Amino acid sequence: MSQSMPNWLKQRAFLTPDRPALYFGENSWTFSQLYEAVQLEVAFLEKQHIKHGDYVGVLVRNTERAVFFIHALQQIGAIAVLLNHRLTSMELLWQLEDAQAKYVVYDPMFQPLIESFKGVHTIPMTDHEHMMSRSGRETFVLEEVCSVMYTSGTTGRPKGVLQTYGNHWWSATGSALNLGIHEQDCWLCAVPLFHISGYSIVIRSVVYGIAVRLYEQFDEQMINQALQRGEGTIISVVSAMLKRMLDQLTGAYHPSFRCMLLGGGPAPKPLLETCAANEIPVYQTYGMTETASQIVTLPPEYSLTKLGSAGKPLFPCQLKIADGKQEGEILVKGPNVTSGYLRREEANRESFSDGWFYTGDIGYLDEEGFLYVLDRRSDLIISGGENVYPAEIESVLLAHPAIVDAGVIGVADDQWGQVPVAFIVVKEPLSEVDVQAFCSERLAKYKCPSTIFVVEQLPRNAAKKLMRRELKTEYEKRKNQ
Repeated sequence: MSQSMPNWLKQRAFLTPDRPALYFGENSWTFSQLYEAVQLEVAFLEKQHIKHGDYVGVLVRNTERAVFFIHALQQIGAIAVLLNHRLTSMELLWQLEDAQAKYVVYDPMFQPLIESFKGVHTIPMTDHEHMMSRSGRETFVLEEVCSVMYTSGTTGRPKGVLQTYGNHWWSATGSALNLGIHEQDCWLCAVPLFHISGYSIVIRSVVYGIAVRLYEQFDEQMINQALQRGEGTIISVVSAMLKRMLDQLTGAYHPSFRCMLLGGGPAPKPLLETCAANEIPVYQTYGMTETASQIVTLPPEYSLTKLGSAGKPLFPCQLKIADGKQEGEILVKGPNVTSGYLRREEANRESFSDGWFYTGDIGYLDEEGFLYVLDRRSDLIISGGENVYPAEIESVLLAHPAIVDAGVIGVADDQWGQVPVAFIVVKEPLSEVDVQAFCSERLAKYKCPSTIFVVEQLPRNAAKKLMRRELKTEYEKRKNQ
C-alpha cells in the first residue's frame, strides 16, 4: 500500500506563508512568493507538454530559476534527471539517452552543450509570459521517484540513482533529528544543485520551513563575510572549500552559526585542529548519492577524540560491516537509501540484499560504534569534492587508437585534495598534449589526467587485474627523480 503526504511546497506555503524561503543575490522570496513563482514555471512546463512520470533533464546553474524549476517538476510529478554541467556534451547526451528523457530544461548559458543533442526536446529557461496553472498535485506519494542523479560506475559507465520522495523525506528527517531545527535557521548553499548535497538543501528548506541562501558559485570571501554577518546558521562544504575559507578567514563567525557540515571524504587532521582552535562547529559526514545525502555524521564534540571517524548512523538508519568482520565492506540500511539504479538489474542484484545496500566502501566500527572509512570504493578519486572513477578515465584512454593499455590512480594535490594521473602503454609515439586533447573532448575537466606517463607495461596480477598500488609506488619513484 503506497503512502502519501501533503505536497511539500504547497503545505509549507499554507503553514508559514510569510517566512523567508530563498535568498539569491539582492532578491528574496517568502514561501508564499516561492509557491507563486513555482506555479508560473509549472504553467510553462505544462505548455511544453511535460506531464507526470516524464523523465526531464535539468541542466542548470545555481540560480533562483533553478530552484523554481526543481519545485515545478515535483508539482507536476515529472522526474528530474539532474545533469552536471561540468560534463561534456557526449557525457550528458549518454545520460539523457540512458534515462530515456524526453525533455531537457537548460540554462541558456549552456546552449553550446545541448546543440548536439538528438531525439530530446530542449527547453531553454528563458523569460516567458505569465501563465495561469492548476495548483499542482495535492499529495506526494513516497514510493514515487522524484529525481535521478548519475554516479560513476566501476565499469566506467555511470548509473542513474533513483531517489524517491520517501528517500528525500527521510533524509531530511534524519538530518533534523541529528542537527535539530532552529526557528532562525538559514542554510547557505554554495554547492551545486545538481549534486545531492545541493538538491537536499532545497528539499530541507521546504520540509523544515527555513530559508536557503543560494550562491551561484563558491566564493570563500563572500561566504566568510556572510557567516560573520550572521546571514547563515548552517553550511555544507567539502574539505577543499573549508580549507579555502580558513585560509582567508580573519576574526570569528557570528555566534548564530552552528553547523559546518563537512562531507566529500575524510578531513585532514590539521584542518580539524584549525577549526577546533577557531571554535568552528564541524560535523563530519559520510554519505553518497545512493543515500540521498548524509547517512552517518560525527558531531563536533568528537571531531578530535574520534579523529578520522565519520560518526554514527542517523536515527532512522542502520550500519554494519559485511559478514560480521572487524574490517570489510560497509553496509547501510534505511528509508533514505535508494530503491535501486535505473534500468540496472545486474547492479541492483549486486548492491542490495535483504534491504541492505553494499556501499563498496571499506571500513570498520570501533567499540563504541563509530564508523571509520578506510577506502572510498578503493579506487575512487575525490577531486575538489567530485567523485572520479579511474575506470571511466581508463575506458576513454583505451578508445584512443594508439593506446593499448591504461591505468589511472589518484594522487595528493594541495588545491583539489586529489587529481587523477594516468599510465599508458602505446603502440606508436604519442605526446602528452595529444592525450590531454583527446581526453578533454570526452571527459569533464576535473576527470582529465593531470599527468600522463608512458610505460612499457602495466602491473597486473595472474588474473590480469590491474595492481594500482604498484602504480602508486611507481608514481612516487618518478616524482622523486
